[in-house]
Amino acid sequence: MTEHTRALLAEIAGTFMFVVIGAGSIIGTVAAGSPPNSLLVIAFAHGLALAIAVSVFGAISGGHFNPAVTLGLAIARKHPWSRVLTYWAAQLIGAVLAGLVLRLFFEPYLAAETATHLGTPSIAPPVSAGLAIVIETVLTLFLMWTVFGTAVSPDAPKIAGFGIGLIVTADILVGGPLTGAAMNPARHFGTAVVSGYLDNWYVYWIGPFIGAALAALSYRFIFSSAQEREPLPITPPASAGAGETGLGDRTERLG
Repeated sequence: MTEHTRALLAEIAGTFMFVVIGAGSIIGTVAAGSPPNSLLVIAFAHGLALAIAVSVFGAISGGHFNPAVTLGLAIARKHPWSRVLTYWAAQLIGAVLAGLVLRLFFEPYLAAETATHLGTPSIAPPVSAGLAIVIETVLTLFLMWTVFGTAVSPDAPKIAGFGIGLIVTADILVGGPLTGAAMNPARHFGTAVVSGYLDNWYVYWIGPFIGAALAALSYRFIFSSAQEREPLPITPPASAGAGETGLGDRTERLG
């Protein structure tokens, strides 16, 4: 099995884990009667799931689990453009598999009065589609800055999974009531396709992609050091350690 195949399987598995736990927490809180602290529960479920997924699979694939992250890393020259489409395909496959599993798990709770569209992010009635795109853009910008600062930079502290999980938690606490704070096209796609709930689907592609691109350009031309501005080699160096964790140039060489 090639390293690239292993990376794609890791992206499928990590995205699957993240969406099952994250979206499952939404359905679970509704099934339990939506307690007052449900937003906090949902935010921490997403953050913890992503932190664990990055820690488990980061050394294999870079731990993207998000088409916007893959795009941002490619723009910043931390991921080969030739592998962007395959990573996207793996992430969407993992998300759809998660949607199918959630339908199996929660079928008894999917009656009309408790329907959550399998936890698919949605826009609050007072929020326009244009504003929703801006919200998703800003939240994804914060996510990608955290990815670059805690996982990609050679000077980053080794807290990639922890830091990324925390920013996802914080973003959901702010944006969850407004857009669902997806920050991730795959997170929306998997449950939306399985549930058939595709309202405002474009918001969850346009916003995260713009946010990821802005973060990547700011990192590439403003925040990165001079030695980082070399293109990422596709061939993994012999010294690349299998125990490394995180995203970007420290692990993507293995993907």
